[in-house]
Amino acid sequence: MKVLVVGGGGREHALVWKISKSPKVSKIYCAPGNGGIAQLAECVNIRPTDIESMTAFALQNNIDLVVVAPDDPLAMGMVDAMQAKGIRAFGPDAKAAQIEASKAFAKQLMKKYGIPTAKYEIFENFEYAVEHIKNHSYPLVVKADGLALGKGVSICFTFHEAYSALENIMKNKIFGEAGSKVVIEEFLEGQEVSILAFTDGKTVIPMISSQDHKRAFDNDKGPNTGGMGTFAPSPIYTEQIASYCMDRIFIPTMNAMNAEGRKFKGVLYFGLILAADGPKVLEYNARFGDPETQVVLPALKTDIIDIFNAVIDEKLDEINVEWDNICSVCVIIASGGYPGKYETGKAISGLDEVHAMKDVYVFHAGTRKEDNLFYTSGGRVLGVTACSRTLKEAIEKCYNACSIIRFENMHYRTDIGCKAIKPGL
Repeated sequence: MKVLVVGGGGREHALVWKISKSPKVSKIYCAPGNGGIAQLAECVNIRPTDIESMTAFALQNNIDLVVVAPDDPLAMGMVDAMQAKGIRAFGPDAKAAQIEASKAFAKQLMKKYGIPTAKYEIFENFEYAVEHIKNHSYPLVVKADGLALGKGVSICFTFHEAYSALENIMKNKIFGEAGSKVVIEEFLEGQEVSILAFTDGKTVIPMISSQDHKRAFDNDKGPNTGGMGTFAPSPIYTEQIASYCMDRIFIPTMNAMNAEGRKFKGVLYFGLILAADGPKVLEYNARFGDPETQVVLPALKTDIIDIFNAVIDEKLDEINVEWDNICSVCVIIASGGYPGKYETGKAISGLDEVHAMKDVYVFHAGTRKEDNLFYTSGGRVLGVTACSRTLKEAIEKCYNACSIIRFENMHYRTDIGCKAIKPGL
């Protein structure tokens, strides 16, 4: 069968890599792809949000399955467009993708159906929002309502910080129309855990747990990013907590979406915080997370194509999704200045040496290939993933690989996974 993967980042490279392992797949296309993906798939120069061109390409090339990975095309209705043309597509339709596309919608859904989350208020008026933060306890959290590349959330410790966040989102429009509405919510203490789950609207099958590192610098300092690294599984996500989340969060969310006429079929991402009074939902995503995908998929033993088809056909309860008992760590190597201004076009060295390492994978995020050399083309450039039987070994293996890779002004965190082996960090 022929598969088209929509997107061009590290998550998509991991997906293409996993799809390439399926004996059912004869050809993979990726649009637009990147330098690393080009080694496994034929890259097609179509923007992920160009629904018309993407659908036309799928039709012209007799694509058997389209995997829509990024948030924007899902929210814009790419899956709807593919299905309307009779093309099998993996991912939620536009109505279901609203669970990520609007934080206000997600919060109201949780409130209506009793799904545990932080207390919040929603504002469309800047002055009213400012009045609210004058009387709010700190820290608090300010979120742009719409999609903002994972950067629309600010944890504010003072009124000045909260005012600045509101001004940037609502007046300066740094996230465009995604900031026409804001959610202001209480700050919750606790460790965060990411759970990606396959669901066909009738069955929920969680993947192994992971923990993301959003801040740019060590010890969770600096601005929020799209993710600077992650590890799996999370040692704090116990069987007891998993059972609670299934009963109180995962299944109720699926049922809530069904009740609202928004059946969710695809990967539903639960961003959880393990608060003192129990797990709560910080956010939903309507797709595979990045960089969580890069540590979760190496442990998946079941053919991912079988899972995709079972979700589309609403037969997820008929297959057994199996996982390898390994630990994985992914460290993001970024361009200097990210998530602010950064330069691109830097030559990357050391990749061949790392590729020769056992159980180490380099997933390209922001690269391009020219004359058999790789160059940087984005903020998050590479995701180096290492797997082993223990988390400590995986961390050591991962950082050993990172030390070999070189490009001008590169930077990465040196503490990914350390909180799991050194409690208190």
